[in-house]
Amino acid sequence: MDFINKIFRGDRVIWMIFMFLCLISIVEVYSASSTLTYRSNYWEPIGRHTMFLLVGTAVVLLTHSIKPRFFSLLAIMVPVAWGLLLVTKVMGNSVNGADRWLSIGGVSFQPSELAKLSLIAFTAFVLSKQKQGNLKDNRFFWIMGFAIPTCAIILLDNFSTAALLFVIVYVMMFIGQIPWKRIFQLTGLMIISLALFVCFLIFVPSDTINKVFPRGVTWKERIKDFNHDKKDITDPAIAFSDDNYQVSHSKIAITRGGVFGKLPGNSLERDFLPQAYSDFIFAIIIEEMGIIGGIFVVLLYVIFFIRAGIIANRCEKIFPKYLVIGSALIIVSQALANMAVAVNLIPVTGQPLPLISRGGTSTLITCVYVGIILSVSRFENPKGIQREVAIAVESEEEKRESNEVAFEEENINAGEF
Repeated sequence: MDFINKIFRGDRVIWMIFMFLCLISIVEVYSASSTLTYRSNYWEPIGRHTMFLLVGTAVVLLTHSIKPRFFSLLAIMVPVAWGLLLVTKVMGNSVNGADRWLSIGGVSFQPSELAKLSLIAFTAFVLSKQKQGNLKDNRFFWIMGFAIPTCAIILLDNFSTAALLFVIVYVMMFIGQIPWKRIFQLTGLMIISLALFVCFLIFVPSDTINKVFPRGVTWKERIKDFNHDKKDITDPAIAFSDDNYQVSHSKIAITRGGVFGKLPGNSLERDFLPQAYSDFIFAIIIEEMGIIGGIFVVLLYVIFFIRAGIIANRCEKIFPKYLVIGSALIIVSQALANMAVAVNLIPVTGQPLPLISRGGTSTLITCVYVGIILSVSRFENPKGIQREVAIAVESEEEKRESNEVAFEEENINAGEF
């Protein structure tokens, strides 16, 4: 038990939620990856995913041992992320019509994940530089100067990620007491920009959009499909079509689950949903674990967010406080977006369910966020600091006792000799 306490430090609630999510992930990804087993051997999909979770756990352990002040170095990675995103546009691997993956030395990753992490760290760092007295507050312009280019580059291939990231930066500025005048101006600009963008997608012909902005055609079809799904589903021609194939089977999975579910491994819709192990894994969770299981997963993310808020509230330093808020926001907002898609509340976005969906880069970066929150809970919270001191004292006492025992044994052996 002492060994576990020395290894898994930081907030225990965050650790428990992390472990629960990883356990649910292994069970559900193993069940939902049936379509992948036909392309490879039986154990390859779950073996790969389990390996990423194990590496992710090591990443959490490493990250939560770093003192929070060193995370400010992540802010300088924003220009690097820009370069990687632009290189991905030219040399990236296209998946479903989007250039999101970059391969370096045979290792594929999503530069957008690095961009999210670095921009959140940069925003937290700038917000921590509060101006005193009558000095001009330029934090808003610094943040926008880095957030707009980052989100604009991501927007070229991933609207949902760009929009989600920009909203998180917006919320961080709101919490960070950026002047109200700037917040109101940005809010109005966001509303107008979004309205114009949606009108552009709806009213401009697809052929014209494809010439100017090829990825826009995909978003236009998703909006159309979402509105299509809201029509009279008693008509079989509307209920099932190529346009709403995924959403229809997601609804079937949720309906089949009922209250208690069909138990893990008994899903039928996993064989019909193309992204059952990723984008629509929440529907599979409900099918196998029922509404009870779905509510349990939702509560895990809610408790995670509340606990992160408590950790941030206890911080005496400003940078760690905003860094925890940004890290918790990105994890929980992605989770809510994924679950909203599964129950057809919003159009398909492609956002994974953090720590549950099958993934590589997204899983590891999510583990970095968790490690950051745990690090702050260790080094920046009064209770965490007291616990660290107690563990250090206990460790020193154990060493001293061990040395005394060894010394006594040496004297006894010398006497006998």
